[in-house]
Amino acid sequence: MPRYLAALWERPSGTRRGPKPAVGIRDIGGAGVRVADRGGADAISMKAVATELGMTTMSLYRYVDSKDELLAVVLDEAYGPCRPGTVRGGTWRERVESWTRAIAAALTRRSWIVDIPLASPPATPNVLGWTDAGVAAFDGTGLPARSVLSSLLVLDGFVRNHVRQSTQLGALRPDGGPAPDDRSYESGILDLVGDTGRLPALAAAAAEIARGEASDFYTDELDYGIAVLLDGLAHRVEAAQSAAL
Repeated sequence: MPRYLAALWERPSGTRRGPKPAVGIRDIGGAGVRVADRGGADAISMKAVATELGMTTMSLYRYVDSKDELLAVVLDEAYGPCRPGTVRGGTWRERVESWTRAIAAALTRRSWIVDIPLASPPATPNVLGWTDAGVAAFDGTGLPARSVLSSLLVLDGFVRNHVRQSTQLGALRPDGGPAPDDRSYESGILDLVGDTGRLPALAAAAAEIARGEASDFYTDELDYGIAVLLDGLAHRVEAAQSAAL
């Protein structure tokens, strides 16, 4: 097991010569989170985190062997643990929706998380803790384990992409709050096509939206996407339960 993983999982990694480490692996993760909170995921580097901790870059290599390992530590700290009550009680659908919305809340608090590249499957305790809670949310559905994990992957992928897209479109503020909806996208379409007769289906849809009430793009699209995915999963759950009879 790599040293950083052994440290995160609080497992002994053997006797290491030299002075006692001045910081812990969680201190490194916290420093990386602070760096990213100020400058985004691109700001995370061995040098930046070392500077944040008041140590040299070479000293940081006593804890992590590469930037990929550093990013894994920062990502685990950024997610934090999944709250125990996230998937307790209710129907399977209510539990899964609660889990999905909790993931969304974690990502909107720190939207830079979605910009961190994944060099390997997650193996850190907090991130896997979220997966464990997600698996527990499907208890009693009758879905096989592979289908449960695939379902979590689909839900997580939707949320990550929605947070990324909402941030890029300016529908999420840097602090994670929703941005005011001015329906500029639909207005822009109408300005482009108007009464030209080009793209008639899109022009009609844009006009209908522009006439409606103001909306919160991030929240409305999150609600719609979750509902669509859960509707689809409900059919699979019903099929699995019918097959078990």
